[in-house]
Amino acid sequence: MIVEDIDINVSSVDGLIKQFYKAGGFSAKKIGVAADIIEEMVKEDYFIFLTFPACIVATGTRGVIKELVKEKVIDAIITTCGSLDHDLARCFKDYYHGSFDANDEELHKKGINRLGNIFIPNESYGEIIEKKIHEIFEGKEGKYSSKEIAWEIGRNLKENAFLYWAWKNDIPVYIPAITDGAVGWQLWMLSQEKKFEIDVFKDEKELADIFFDKGKIGGIILGGGVSKHHLIWWAQFHGGLDAAVYITSAVEWDGSLSGARMKEAISWGKVKEKAKHVTVEGDATVLFPLLIASLFERIR
Repeated sequence: MIVEDIDINVSSVDGLIKQFYKAGGFSAKKIGVAADIIEEMVKEDYFIFLTFPACIVATGTRGVIKELVKEKVIDAIITTCGSLDHDLARCFKDYYHGSFDANDEELHKKGINRLGNIFIPNESYGEIIEKKIHEIFEGKEGKYSSKEIAWEIGRNLKENAFLYWAWKNDIPVYIPAITDGAVGWQLWMLSQEKKFEIDVFKDEKELADIFFDKGKIGGIILGGGVSKHHLIWWAQFHGGLDAAVYITSAVEWDGSLSGARMKEAISWGKVKEKAKHVTVEGDATVLFPLLIASLFERIR
């Protein structure tokens, strides 16, 4: 295949992504490969998991996740408790642009939490989450899976929340580490006052049904941690993922799951030997919107 120069006089995001593929070189071609794999997963009716950490829900990239759920492009989500935190909080309070170079001691004195270059005042996070969780779960008792908790929260949110559309469209949201965040902590506090329990085994039963019963299963994976691992852990009982696109900014030689390239999962049986897969190095807040904009141009 001949290397072709990029013509910047393009009229669409997908046109640029296709030129990335033809241009070759470093991550550009990987973005093109990723776009083709995602398109195939959608058009060939894979059961598609989207996994991501909470941090990007604190940014405008949340809107991309919301659109995928609203348009029913994906079939399930695995994420962290912080995604519930930020999705809920941002429906009622604003987050603000900040700086990586801000004085963190001064921010702490002012009651401002820094997430990368995003500033989150206390009233926009812990305070509003405590208020809303108590309102949403007032009078409710019994056992709830993390999916049921996510849907119950989504039912009470606005249309700019991905959890609202997950509830609306019956798209499951699984949070394996549900207690690792503000929402989970508030639910634990409620459990001290009444009979309220989180039953993660209910989630695991649903995941078992998916991985043992579905045909082709694919993953769009942003970052590492428990979200990525819970997907590929279950995938080994399916014989591995049938296709996967992974976006990461971590380096391979740090030994972390975030740094592990998708091909490493083949040795564990978590990605099939013949599966189409690609690891794209870079910032998900840049690459993910580009890929999904390209996808929507292809499928609409």
